[in-house]
Amino acid sequence: MGRGAYGGGNGVAAPAAAMPGWLGGLVEETFFVGCGAHESRKKNEKNIFCLDCCTSICPHCAAAHPSHPLLQVRRYVYNDVVRLDDLEKLIDCSYVQPYTINSAKVVFLKPRPQSRPFKGSGNICLTCDRILQEPFHFCSLSCKVDHVLLRGDDLSSILFRFSESDFAFPHFENLRMDGSDLLEDDDDLIAPEDVTQHRGGSASSNGGAPKKKKSGAGFFPQIVLSLSNRRKGAPHRSPLS
Repeated sequence: MGRGAYGGGNGVAAPAAAMPGWLGGLVEETFFVGCGAHESRKKNEKNIFCLDCCTSICPHCAAAHPSHPLLQVRRYVYNDVVRLDDLEKLIDCSYVQPYTINSAKVVFLKPRPQSRPFKGSGNICLTCDRILQEPFHFCSLSCKVDHVLLRGDDLSSILFRFSESDFAFPHFENLRMDGSDLLEDDDDLIAPEDVTQHRGGSASSNGGAPKKKKSGAGFFPQIVLSLSNRRKGAPHRSPLS
């Protein structure tokens, strides 16, 4: 059964202009810390968010929330991200810059730290001034929520009714406990999502997917290539000293 668009945790309705409990918890909660209830268990990092209890839990805790909607949080370079497909069932993510990591579209929950403030002209986040691609206005979900609140707008305009079956416990029964569900810390795998694809327009020629590396590009590819191009029977003598 779906919950109201701006219903708080435990199904309690919140005022239209207020932030629902699950949203406030999602952008403020600390993830990927050890679970106190399962500190003696392996892989006890909190990487699941309970939308009913408005708190982070570890995979071992999930069995105690069988009827609660659960959202999986992933980690990329020490930052919390959520798959765009999951987040769009809860809140309007338009104009939040998505990224493609390991072939999955994700959105950052919080602003990524910046070494120095941006100076100059260009498209930047309306909340934290991080450089963005056109036509995006926010670098993270938190920045969009903060912007809506600062403008005094109604948060219910960007919140959706969602089906609890989309976030049911069975989706987590096969959650990998060996850490393989985490995203790789490889900057070559991250790229802003194709704009036309994100906005529902026609996709680009390659479908907005990240370019794949050419096969055979392993260790010493140039050496292998040069050896394969040599003519058979042609001696290769070392130059005279």
